[in-house]
This record gives sequence, structure tokens and C-alpha cells, in this order.
Amino acid sequence: MSSLKPSDAAPDARASTGSALLALEAPWSPAFDDPKQEWRRLLSELLGTFLLVLVGAGGAVVNALSDGAISRTAAVTAPGLLVLGVILWMGAIGGAHLNPAVSLAFALRGDFPWRRVPGYVLAQLVGSTAACLVLWALFGRIGALGETVPGPGVSSVQAMAIELLLTVGLVSTILGTASSAQNVGALSSIAVGAYIVLAGLWSSPVSGASMNPARSFGPALVNGDFAQFWVYLVGPLGGAVLAVGIAFLLRGRGGGRAGRSAAQGTLRDRRGQAPRR
Repeated sequence: MSSLKPSDAAPDARASTGSALLALEAPWSPAFDDPKQEWRRLLSELLGTFLLVLVGAGGAVVNALSDGAISRTAAVTAPGLLVLGVILWMGAIGGAHLNPAVSLAFALRGDFPWRRVPGYVLAQLVGSTAACLVLWALFGRIGALGETVPGPGVSSVQAMAIELLLTVGLVSTILGTASSAQNVGALSSIAVGAYIVLAGLWSSPVSGASMNPARSFGPALVNGDFAQFWVYLVGPLGGAVLAVGIAFLLRGRGGGRAGRSAAQGTLRDRRGQAPRR
């Protein structure tokens, strides 16, 4: 039992809170933020995004290679199934964001420390680029390496608006299933994967249904063509911000234990103990 009196403990609590705010994170986040585990979390983001882009962009590459053997239905279903699998596989390690828009949303919601966002985004961009380089090395620069661009007859503004709306739905699904109000646990992977498939089925001819700046970054970088990349940056990030606003209106403030666990993972430390509040 601590020998400190309440009056002695209060300054320490205030100092701890102040230090956390100066570190750009919520006061309760350090329990979920063991820096010794950060390399594992970043590796999981890099690997997960690599697989997502390998499947998502790879569908267009293999379609071009096989003279149209990959249907549009298959091309939009595969990434959703991949995300489902990755969340179940690695979600407990680092949250399985795989998407800068998701990392931004979790941070705005108060479920993820702001100072960890740059590392996650960098890992996602590296994973995306690595996937496109692998596709290029294996098959050559065909199928535009799966680059996302507005469809025929669709303006950049129209495509951006669709990406924004799609991302509102995607991030709302992620934030909603991560909240303690739903408490669906691993079943959230089914909801997120299904939403990605649904969004692609109806909107991929319009914008490619990227909903993910990292997904669009890799092909754009390897092709050296960023002319339309702004569509897939502004749309998803704007959609993420709107989704956080909707979550606040529906559920109030974030930062609950369930949301923090979903956003940051529950990676156990070397003593086998899960993070505690």
C-alpha cells in the first residue's frame, strides 16, 4: 500500500497528466504504449499494408496479364477478404490500421496517440510501395500497377466526392465496431471486410474504391504519376474527419478502453500481461 497521502499524490497525478499532454497523447495511453513493442506494431502495419496492396493492386496486374481473367467482382472482393484475415491475424498486435485515414480517425477520436501516427503512416506507405515494386519485378509495369484513377467520364472532383463518402462509411464501421457499445470483438473484421467489398461492388467503376491513401500511394510512386493522387488523399482523409464527427454525435467522446484496445492492439509484454489502464 502506498504511504502517500491524497494531497501528496495529487501533484504527481497532475504532473503525469501534463506529461502525457505534452507528448500529444491522452493521459491513459501509456498503458497501451510500451515503446519496447513499437517495432512489432510498425512491422505489422508494414506487412499488413504490403499484403493489402499486393492483393488490391495485384488484381489489376493479373487481370492485364491474363487477358481479363479477373472479374470486377473478384477484384473488389479479394481486398475485403484480405483485410478480414489481417485484422484477425494481426489486429491484436497494433490495431491493423493499414490506412492513414484510419490512423487519423483513431487519433482524432482519442483512441490512438498522435505521436505514433507518423510512424504508422510511414510503415503503411513503405508497405504499399514495396508491394508495387514486387508486382513490377514479377510481371512488369502492366495494368498500371493497379493505380487508382477516376473512371471514364468521371471528373476528379466527382471521384474525390465518392472517395470521401465511401471513407465516411468505412471509418464509421471501424469506429462503431471498435466501441464498447457494440462489443463485437473479432467479429468486427467481418463488418469491415464486408463493407470494403460492398463499397467496391458499386463504386469501383467511378473511383476505384480506394478509401486509402496508402493503397493509392504505392502505384502512383512506382509509376511516377501523382496527377490524380490528390483525389485519394483529400477524399479519404476528409471522410475520416467527418466519420469522427459522426461518431461524436452518436456516441459522445472516444477514448474508452474498448476503442483504445482496438486502435492500439493488446500486445502482451514479456511478463505475459496485457496492457492495463
